[in-house]
Amino acid sequence: MSHDHDHSHDHPHDNSHDGEPRWKHDGVRVITGDKLDPNTAQTPGMFRQAAINHARVGAQKIWAGTVAIEPNAKTGVHHHGALESVIYVVSGKARMRWGERLEFVAEAGPGDFIYVPPFVPHQEINADPDNPLQCVLVRSDNEAVVVNITDVDPVEKPEEVYWVDPIHKHPHG
Repeated sequence: MSHDHDHSHDHPHDNSHDGEPRWKHDGVRVITGDKLDPNTAQTPGMFRQAAINHARVGAQKIWAGTVAIEPNAKTGVHHHGALESVIYVVSGKARMRWGERLEFVAEAGPGDFIYVPPFVPHQEINADPDNPLQCVLVRSDNEAVVVNITDVDPVEKPEEVYWVDPIHKHPHG
Protein backbone atom coordinates (compact mmCIF):
# COMPACT_ATOMS: atom_id res chain seq x y z
CA MET A 1 0.00 0.00 0.00
CA SER A 2 1.43 3.34 -1.03
CA HIS A 3 1.74 5.93 1.68
CA ASP A 4 1.98 8.74 -0.85
CA HIS A 5 -1.78 9.11 -1.02
CA ASP A 6 -2.77 8.17 2.51
CA HIS A 7 -2.29 11.28 4.62
CA SER A 8 -4.98 10.61 7.20
CA HIS A 9 -2.50 9.46 9.83
CA ASP A 10 0.47 11.59 8.86
CA HIS A 11 -0.99 14.95 9.90
CA PRO A 12 -3.26 14.64 12.93
CA HIS A 13 -3.68 18.44 13.06
CA ASP A 14 -4.68 18.75 9.40
CA ASN A 15 -8.44 18.58 9.62
CA SER A 16 -9.16 18.44 5.90
CA HIS A 17 -9.26 14.64 5.83
CA ASP A 18 -10.91 13.59 9.05
CA GLY A 19 -14.02 15.72 9.10
CA GLU A 20 -13.27 17.11 12.56
CA PRO A 21 -13.95 20.77 13.22
CA ARG A 22 -10.79 22.89 12.99
CA TRP A 23 -11.34 24.18 16.53
CA LYS A 24 -10.64 20.71 17.92
CA HIS A 25 -6.90 21.32 17.57
CA ASP A 26 -6.78 25.03 16.83
CA GLY A 27 -9.02 26.25 19.66
CA VAL A 28 -8.55 26.56 23.39
CA ARG A 29 -5.51 24.79 24.80
CA VAL A 30 -4.97 23.65 28.38
CA ILE A 31 -1.38 23.26 29.49
CA THR A 32 -1.36 21.42 32.79
CA GLY A 33 1.01 22.45 35.54
CA ASP A 34 3.00 19.23 35.29
CA LYS A 35 3.74 19.75 31.59
CA LEU A 36 5.65 23.03 31.76
CA ASP A 37 8.85 23.38 29.75
CA PRO A 38 12.11 24.32 31.53
CA ASN A 39 13.86 24.84 28.19
CA THR A 40 13.66 28.62 28.33
CA ALA A 41 16.08 31.45 29.05
CA GLN A 42 17.24 31.26 32.66
CA THR A 43 18.72 33.61 35.22
CA PRO A 44 20.87 32.38 38.13
CA GLY A 45 18.82 31.91 41.29
CA MET A 46 15.44 31.38 39.65
CA PHE A 47 13.76 28.54 37.81
CA ARG A 48 11.57 29.57 34.88
CA GLN A 49 9.20 27.18 33.12
CA ALA A 50 7.29 28.04 29.97
CA ALA A 51 3.60 27.23 29.65
CA ILE A 52 2.56 29.43 26.73
CA ASN A 53 4.93 30.30 23.91
CA HIS A 54 5.18 30.02 20.16
CA ALA A 55 6.76 26.59 20.14
CA ARG A 56 4.15 25.02 22.38
CA VAL A 57 0.85 26.61 21.34
CA GLY A 58 1.66 28.96 18.48
CA ALA A 59 1.37 32.11 20.60
CA GLN A 60 2.15 35.19 18.53
CA LYS A 61 2.28 38.03 21.03
CA ILE A 62 2.68 36.68 24.57
CA TRP A 63 4.80 34.33 26.64
CA ALA A 64 3.60 32.90 29.93
CA GLY A 65 5.01 30.55 32.48
CA THR A 66 6.01 30.14 36.09
CA VAL A 67 8.94 31.30 38.18
CA ALA A 68 10.16 29.71 41.39
CA ILE A 69 12.77 31.25 43.68
CA GLU A 70 14.10 29.33 46.66
CA PRO A 71 13.87 30.75 50.20
CA ASN A 72 16.26 33.68 50.82
CA ALA A 73 17.56 33.49 47.25
CA LYS A 74 18.44 36.50 45.12
CA THR A 75 18.51 36.24 41.34
CA GLY A 76 21.19 37.63 39.11
CA VAL A 77 20.64 41.13 37.76
CA HIS A 78 18.94 41.06 34.37
CA HIS A 79 16.54 42.76 32.03
CA HIS A 80 14.23 41.56 29.28
CA GLY A 81 15.13 43.79 26.35
CA ALA A 82 12.12 45.41 24.72
CA LEU A 83 9.68 43.08 26.46
CA GLU A 84 7.19 44.14 29.10
CA SER A 85 6.78 41.69 31.98
CA VAL A 86 3.98 41.11 34.45
CA ILE A 87 4.59 38.98 37.53
CA TYR A 88 1.72 37.68 39.67
CA VAL A 89 2.73 36.43 43.09
CA VAL A 90 1.02 33.14 43.92
CA SER A 91 2.73 32.45 47.23
CA GLY A 92 5.66 33.79 49.18
CA LYS A 93 7.13 37.26 49.54
CA ALA A 94 8.78 38.97 46.59
CA ARG A 95 11.25 41.80 46.89
CA MET A 96 12.12 43.55 43.63
CA ARG A 97 15.20 45.70 43.20
CA TRP A 98 15.76 47.81 40.12
CA GLY A 99 17.75 50.74 38.76
CA GLU A 100 21.30 51.37 37.57
CA ARG A 101 22.63 50.17 40.93
CA LEU A 102 19.46 48.36 42.03
CA GLU A 103 18.92 51.29 44.36
CA PHE A 104 15.11 51.03 44.29
CA VAL A 105 13.11 48.37 46.09
CA ALA A 106 9.49 47.31 46.45
CA GLU A 107 7.82 44.24 47.91
CA ALA A 108 4.84 42.18 46.81
CA GLY A 109 2.89 39.30 48.29
CA PRO A 110 0.27 36.75 47.24
CA GLY A 111 -2.35 38.31 44.98
CA ASP A 112 -0.12 41.23 43.99
CA PHE A 113 0.93 42.08 40.45
CA ILE A 114 4.35 43.46 39.52
CA TYR A 115 4.99 45.31 36.23
CA VAL A 116 8.52 45.48 34.81
CA PRO A 117 9.00 47.89 31.87
CA PRO A 118 11.39 47.18 28.98
CA PHE A 119 15.14 47.44 29.55
CA VAL A 120 14.88 47.96 33.33
CA PRO A 121 17.74 46.21 35.16
CA HIS A 122 16.19 44.30 38.05
CA GLN A 123 16.63 41.53 40.57
CA GLU A 124 14.04 39.30 42.14
CA ILE A 125 14.58 38.42 45.77
CA ASN A 126 12.72 35.90 47.89
CA ALA A 127 12.23 37.89 51.09
CA ASP A 128 10.92 34.86 52.99
CA PRO A 129 13.61 32.75 54.68
CA ASP A 130 11.31 29.74 54.99
CA ASN A 131 9.13 29.42 51.90
CA PRO A 132 9.75 29.38 48.16
CA LEU A 133 8.45 32.28 46.10
CA GLN A 134 6.02 31.07 43.42
CA CYS A 135 5.00 33.43 40.64
CA VAL A 136 3.23 33.44 37.30
CA LEU A 137 5.05 35.39 34.60
CA VAL A 138 3.60 36.91 31.43
CA ARG A 139 5.65 38.68 28.78
CA SER A 140 4.62 40.80 25.82
CA ASP A 141 6.30 38.66 23.17
CA ASN A 142 6.42 34.95 22.43
CA GLU A 143 10.17 34.57 22.85
CA ALA A 144 11.73 34.79 26.30
CA VAL A 145 14.42 37.46 26.07
CA VAL A 146 16.73 37.58 29.08
CA VAL A 147 19.84 39.74 29.25
CA ASN A 148 21.87 38.83 32.32
CA ILE A 149 23.95 41.71 33.67
CA THR A 150 27.14 40.95 35.56
CA ASP A 151 28.81 44.33 36.09
CA VAL A 152 26.34 46.10 38.37
CA ASP A 153 27.73 47.60 41.59
CA PRO A 154 26.13 46.25 44.75
CA VAL A 155 23.48 48.34 46.37
CA GLU A 156 24.52 50.14 49.53
CA LYS A 157 21.43 51.94 50.69
CA PRO A 158 18.21 50.89 48.97
CA GLU A 159 15.51 53.50 48.63
CA GLU A 160 12.04 52.32 49.53
CA VAL A 161 9.49 53.05 46.82
CA TYR A 162 5.88 53.27 47.89
CA TRP A 163 2.80 52.77 45.78
CA VAL A 164 1.41 56.30 45.82
CA ASP A 165 -2.06 56.81 44.37
CA PRO A 166 -5.33 58.33 45.60
CA ILE A 167 -5.87 55.31 47.85
CA HIS A 168 -2.32 54.80 49.11
CA LYS A 169 -0.98 58.08 50.44
CA HIS A 170 2.76 58.49 50.73
CA PRO A 171 3.72 57.32 54.24
CA HIS A 172 5.92 60.37 54.77
CA GLY A 173 3.31 62.84 53.50
